[in-house]
Amino acid sequence: MKVSNSYIGRPMERVEDFRLVRGAGTYVADVNRPNQLYAVILRSSTAHGIIESIDTQAALALEGVHAILTAKDFGNTVPRIPLRLQPLPQLETFHQPVIADGKVRYVGEPVAVVVAESQAIAEDALEYVGLDIEPLAPVANRAHAEAKKSLLFEEHGSNVAITWKAFRGNADEAFKTADYVRRERFKVQRHAAMFMEPRGFVAEWDNAAGKLTVWGAAKTAWYNRRTLAAQMGLDLEAVDLIEVDVGGGFGSRGEFYPEDFLIPAAAKIVGRPVKWVEDRREHMMSANHARDVECEVEFAATRDGKFIGLRGEAWCDTGAYVRTNGSVGPRNIAQYMSGPYCFEHIDIKSAMLTTNKTPCGTYRGPGRYETDFIRERMIDLAAQDLNIDRVEIRRRNLVADAQMPYPLASITPYDSSTDLDSGDYQAVFDRCLREFKWEEKSKLRGQLIDGYYHGLAVGSFIEGGAAGPKEEVRLVLEPGGLLTVYMGSSSVGQGLETIMAQIAADAMEISYEKITILHGSTSYVKDGYGAYHSRSTVMGGSAILVGAEKLKDLIREKAAARFGCAPTDVSLGEERATFRQSSIPFGELSEEPLEIEAEFLNKKYTWAYGTQAAHVGVDPGTGHVKVLDYMSVEDVGRMINPLTLHGQAIGSIVQGLGGAFLEHLVYDDEGQLLTGSFADYLMPTASDFPKIQSITVELKPCPNNPLGAKGAGEGGLIPVGGLMANAIADALSHLNVQPMELPLSPPKIWQLAENASAGVSLA
Repeated sequence: MKVSNSYIGRPMERVEDFRLVRGAGTYVADVNRPNQLYAVILRSSTAHGIIESIDTQAALALEGVHAILTAKDFGNTVPRIPLRLQPLPQLETFHQPVIADGKVRYVGEPVAVVVAESQAIAEDALEYVGLDIEPLAPVANRAHAEAKKSLLFEEHGSNVAITWKAFRGNADEAFKTADYVRRERFKVQRHAAMFMEPRGFVAEWDNAAGKLTVWGAAKTAWYNRRTLAAQMGLDLEAVDLIEVDVGGGFGSRGEFYPEDFLIPAAAKIVGRPVKWVEDRREHMMSANHARDVECEVEFAATRDGKFIGLRGEAWCDTGAYVRTNGSVGPRNIAQYMSGPYCFEHIDIKSAMLTTNKTPCGTYRGPGRYETDFIRERMIDLAAQDLNIDRVEIRRRNLVADAQMPYPLASITPYDSSTDLDSGDYQAVFDRCLREFKWEEKSKLRGQLIDGYYHGLAVGSFIEGGAAGPKEEVRLVLEPGGLLTVYMGSSSVGQGLETIMAQIAADAMEISYEKITILHGSTSYVKDGYGAYHSRSTVMGGSAILVGAEKLKDLIREKAAARFGCAPTDVSLGEERATFRQSSIPFGELSEEPLEIEAEFLNKKYTWAYGTQAAHVGVDPGTGHVKVLDYMSVEDVGRMINPLTLHGQAIGSIVQGLGGAFLEHLVYDDEGQLLTGSFADYLMPTASDFPKIQSITVELKPCPNNPLGAKGAGEGGLIPVGGLMANAIADALSHLNVQPMELPLSPPKIWQLAENASAGVSLA
């Protein structure tokens, strides 16, 4: 794409920030409608049980209470939440009802909705609702699930919803002849996206117009619109979902939750606007959780360190139901365990276990964070056993440029295959080591300095992005020359307005300041796919390129009619249409707006890739770990805005460090959440990890889209868990400490060191 502006590639400050940092943003809590009521949700405090009765009479008698809605108020069949991704028929049993229907399966499941004149009145009314639940034996962990003494879905006959299988080559035969085989067990804890602003909705039903409007949409507004319209028996055109500013998403916000139906349905039933905003405890017990996997993996190699195969089993605790994207993490664990390395033989099974916990969904780097921890630990262990330098063993097994496109494992039962699209993995690997000063820092390995043993680690990763099948845009050139771009992509804090304006400015060769980006609301374009899987730049940006060409063709047609020439004789540049010695500014071509619609179609993923290195200090006496230096180098094909990309990378790494060291959603054996506030659930702060460096390069543009860009919103996080575990093991190598579980909390590191000192088995 040859252009005169070249906004693409500039480190431009985000246009959104001027509005947001002045407090001029509009979040769902800021949205208020005339005559508005407030909703509060009664949630089950029992993890597993049969609903015997719900007595609402006393609560309804309170002044200011307008309605209390339970399952019986939503017809003979309570709507269920369908799967957005991998919608397999065998998973329909596990779809979540929008409100508990006869049975509760996790603490926090909606049982009733109270609608009142104020939130305070609604909360008071909760105390007057009589809820009688007959407890059933809870299924609180893998052992409970496999024992089958209690079943969440009796008709299924098992607590295993489905098992994914990733396969390549012939793993059984390969392992029989391998020189080296090692089997280990790993565990990654349950944690989740903790965005600053909790979820919420304002819904309004216009009875005269037969129109439902919902404020608070995010991520996948068009899919949620279709789901909501079907559940409420409305025509699609009768429902509008309006996007407002959001305080973070990270994969969790914007999926279809019970509240996505309950609040609009309540507004239609009571005939007045209804507002609901969750509090932090609600968020922690009801928004999607993530990770929570146990895994046993075998690793095979030759004596000289050539990787041969991976095989094993993963058990993913998916919680009480399989929600809209709940299969993504378990599937990714199986399919992407090989990462950026050559493994010709793969056999990984990944079982989704149902338990009496909050359902799981996607959280930044779903499945890939977990599987990188497992794989990178196995590589370091193999290097140690084979007496091969861990840098060299990685370098010789990285997929080579000449092998591209390189096929990853196939997956069933939702058949899927994908190829790594392009890349020079060795070049990025070597760049990271140079920038990190690996050789110089290696002199510190194992040394005790000021009470801390020093350790290093290096690891490589791949980052899938740009899920299809398409994205839509509408471009409107206004009289006067201003351009408005309406998009199906959504904003979840990734700087969408800035990045898309850069792309549009170059594509149309007009001033960046003349462009307005409007996104994420179903009233803007006919269809849209939103923001997930690091897709917005690739899919939305490419749709702008397609739309720009159509708009330029329309401009040429309008100008040709004015000039009396053929459209092909008209040239465009400097915001003017020109024929010979005559020219017309774009803004004077028509008294009416010039408008086109366009879409970009693509079903091939992009694959960004990179390498990270870390230097830590570990105090075995307290288990405290200091992250002394951290370096990330990633190739994203083509950078649109280096400044926003840098922010994404650093933020992602910090999020990964939070998961590696701090964050943990803990349940007891009764299915009760023990970490329901930030007093118990620890989060990283700005002072925790002061030295993080990120370098982004443009070595291999993606061949699958006209921008050449690769999705890059998640890569920084993916290798962090494995990197930290390997660095700690390196620091405490004199004790042979081998962390196999996350989080790497001080008590856990201290206990590993104590056990190693005492000669206690780490198994």
